[in-house]
Amino acid sequence: MSKELKARKDVDQLLTWDLTAIFKTEEEFSSAVKEAQRLTEEVEKEYKGKLNSAKVINECLDKMKSLMQIINLAGTYAHLAVAVDQTNSENQERQMKFSNIMSNLNSRLSFVKSEIMEAREEIINEAIEQSKENSGYLKDIIEAKKHTLHPEAERVLSALSSTLNSPYSIYNRAKLADMDFGTFTVDGKEYPLSFVLFENEWEYENNHEIRRAAFKAFSNKLKEYQHTIAAAYQVQVQKEKTLANLRGFDSVIDSLLFHQKVDRELYNRQIDIIMEKLAPHMRKYAKLLQKIHNIDEMTFADLKLVVDPDFEPAITVEGSKKYVEEALSVLGEDYLNMVKRAYSERWIDFVQNRGKSTGAFCSSPYGSHPFILISWTERMREVFVLAHELGHAGHFYLAHQNQNIFDTRPSQYFIEAPSTMNEMLMANYLMKNSDDPRFKRWVLSSMISRTYYHNFVTHLLEAAYQREVYRIIDEGGSVQAPKLNALKKGVLEKFWGDTVKIIDGAELTWMRQPHYYMGLYPYTYSAGLTIATEVSKRILTEGQAALDDWKEVLKAGGTKTPVELAKMAGVDITTERPLLNTIEHIGNIIDEIIKLTEEIDGISL
Repeated sequence: MSKELKARKDVDQLLTWDLTAIFKTEEEFSSAVKEAQRLTEEVEKEYKGKLNSAKVINECLDKMKSLMQIINLAGTYAHLAVAVDQTNSENQERQMKFSNIMSNLNSRLSFVKSEIMEAREEIINEAIEQSKENSGYLKDIIEAKKHTLHPEAERVLSALSSTLNSPYSIYNRAKLADMDFGTFTVDGKEYPLSFVLFENEWEYENNHEIRRAAFKAFSNKLKEYQHTIAAAYQVQVQKEKTLANLRGFDSVIDSLLFHQKVDRELYNRQIDIIMEKLAPHMRKYAKLLQKIHNIDEMTFADLKLVVDPDFEPAITVEGSKKYVEEALSVLGEDYLNMVKRAYSERWIDFVQNRGKSTGAFCSSPYGSHPFILISWTERMREVFVLAHELGHAGHFYLAHQNQNIFDTRPSQYFIEAPSTMNEMLMANYLMKNSDDPRFKRWVLSSMISRTYYHNFVTHLLEAAYQREVYRIIDEGGSVQAPKLNALKKGVLEKFWGDTVKIIDGAELTWMRQPHYYMGLYPYTYSAGLTIATEVSKRILTEGQAALDDWKEVLKAGGTKTPVELAKMAGVDITTERPLLNTIEHIGNIIDEIIKLTEEIDGISL
């Protein structure tokens, strides 16, 4: 396929998502924003200074649910339009205008939470007794009471929300609008380069010279922006530290874990055990790649190579339907219908174009259906990515059907379990439906190079690096580009040892991920996949009973803690056993790949 990126206006519209499912016209969007402003005035007029009885508190929260839905839909609409084209100034203007309006509305509505917190605890408990729908929200308020500021201070922070979120906006603008990677040349031939082309194409290129030249050119461009991005990141972490201090937390980490409803033990365990116990397995896998590709010295730029470079099946968007639908059909008729609608109703943005966000994500506004962003490369590996994002979609699709807007979103610790679970189901399906050793090896190596590498290596190493950044910030220090580069390089060298050379440019990997602007997100990928791995093994042995339990977990949304949700699915994450089991499972897959490689190619370690 052509590696030239088209402008958004020139792509096939049938392969883009259809945002008219949220608002059919710009006028509808504007009307929704006006309605949000009107309802805000109404809530302010009717309830400000009056939230001192259970009845009035519940009346106010019932109205807030309607208001939140409108705000959620309008915010998603504005965000998704920008996500597919960061170069479109009209989209940017709409999002910025909405963001400014929301700063005002959030400021005016901040009294709701503040006044309920000021109410006597028996009144809040009475309100909980009177309304099951509002009980989760009110219980969280009781929990957050000790970390809440004076109502006026909360109002000011709400008014500044748009400004406080600016580091992430600056990062995205620099990455997706300003960075022009141009081309790179190998043996007199020019190749186009961009963020999305590097991460979707060139990182996987089999030709060593082209792949390494792309890595060098990509890294050189990142390096030009390192001080700007580091400055934005310093503002982000300093903001988080200031807010942690204001709210009475001992550490940024404790502050960010508070909303995840897990403790330091679960957080540190994921990082420490994986850094120690997974590293030997992944080094063995890197050595296999080195041998297969006949590389003298394995470098960081070679880690995305695949085990069987001549085998990855090509697949169209249309062709993906069969695999995705059949693999996920085990989750039941209603889930399968959701998957079919995702294709037929254009919930998914498949195309590649200039200015489109990199990677893949799913956005699920309450009151509409989910939307999935992906950049389809015609490679079979995309079925895993799509299954992953449909895992998020299916999770919130079911949660929205069964919970009110207050109770749909679980802790971030759990958020990646349903998505990675779908990757497990895809692998189980593909393994079950083929006797071809080469195809089986491709499936197993896809699980390692995509599912587990992405979640247990890429994101986990982000988490290990992020923890070091927060330790410095907690001690009163600051982080500039040289320090961030040194931290990232240190984490990479610790994990890969002397098996992989951490070449120039690898230290800039911290510039590639937006997760650092989203709290303690990176480590949760491995946490979710740990749960998913254990549940998928349970499905293989117990069948329908395990699937039924899993569906109930998805429907539960945010009504339970991560520990409780995992327990519903038959996994005890209060111990290290599930994580150790998962690491052993990864090791077993790598051993099976090595065995199959010896049988197929006569190559052994």
